[in-house]
Amino acid sequence: MSDAQDRTLPATPRKISKAREDGQVPRSRDLGHLAAIGVGTVLLIGLTPQLIERLRLSLRSGLRFDAQALVSNDGMLGLLLQQTTGLMLLVLPMGAATLLAALAAGLLSGGWNFTLKPLQPKFGKLNPLTGLPRMLSKTQLVETIKACTLATVLLVIGALYLRQHLDEFVHLSALPLPTALAHSGDLLRGGVVLLLLAIAATSLIDVPLQRWRVAEQLKMSHQEVKQEMKDVEGNFEMKGKIKSRMRQLARSRMLAAVPQADLVVMNPTHYAVALKYDEASMTAPKVVAKGIDLVALRIRDIAAEHKVPVLQAPPLARALYAHTEIDQEVPAALFGAVAQVLAWVYQLRSEVREKAAMPAPTPQVPPELDPHNGLVQPRAARRRSVEA
Repeated sequence: MSDAQDRTLPATPRKISKAREDGQVPRSRDLGHLAAIGVGTVLLIGLTPQLIERLRLSLRSGLRFDAQALVSNDGMLGLLLQQTTGLMLLVLPMGAATLLAALAAGLLSGGWNFTLKPLQPKFGKLNPLTGLPRMLSKTQLVETIKACTLATVLLVIGALYLRQHLDEFVHLSALPLPTALAHSGDLLRGGVVLLLLAIAATSLIDVPLQRWRVAEQLKMSHQEVKQEMKDVEGNFEMKGKIKSRMRQLARSRMLAAVPQADLVVMNPTHYAVALKYDEASMTAPKVVAKGIDLVALRIRDIAAEHKVPVLQAPPLARALYAHTEIDQEVPAALFGAVAQVLAWVYQLRSEVREKAAMPAPTPQVPPELDPHNGLVQPRAARRRSVEA
């Protein structure tokens, strides 16, 4: 299957943006022609009396001169400058209005787009061998057929209109000049309106055709979409390595806080939660580390190395793991159970100094906070991937 056949997916916003930077936007020449000729025709129709009067005065002034003007070169140059200035005052406003109409047509067909890339020299296009496939492409063939068809239609309309009003054009030569100018303006106005109707019909087809053509040219294959996602979001393997490294760093920081904990609650091997409480700086006990399975065993080993008390309290360990995050205070519903185990820790430290044994407590955990009871959806269940 060819590359063109593989491109079946619509262009992404990123590719459309790049194409606009390169100047590849839908532009309808027929719509531009319609706007320019239409505005010019409207101006001619609306300003015909003023234009005829202006031309009549210019013609009268140009044909009237005295003997002094024939002798002096300055007089003829001044007369020529005056006639040129008057003509420019007629042509420039109409040209400016036509230019604005053509720009507006471009905005309607493809929107505003300013870029200088199409003006950059591309010497590869000077090679006729590389330009030959572009000249013989399907797009160029369609554009050529469309232009030839439009030219033929306009030629036929113009020829039929001239044939129908041929006698009127011939009789213009027998009329006085002002009357001939007025009648010729009326005749030309009717012919231009017919031509505009033909161009308007072509524009209705050409505008969606150009948009469809650009959309087809920008279509992408599955491989191009995947490559763009890699370029935007980065390589998936590299992102996976970065996330893995970040998890390792977060785990290392978490395990480094275990030696400063006051207590580790376990279940006895699947869950481990390290708690710390400082009456001077904390309003409630805080979870400084937690983990499951291998991470839980690692927390237990670190606690044993640094002589941090470890309590086997499965319901409390499960509840703390499910409903708290690292560096977060324990929920108010678990204050009672946590207070019991912390009181045991403080008493244990006192009894250790006195060489006495202290029995481990059995903290009471509300049943609705124990995830093994199936009464609630534990918040930490969605974050187990962080502990993997």
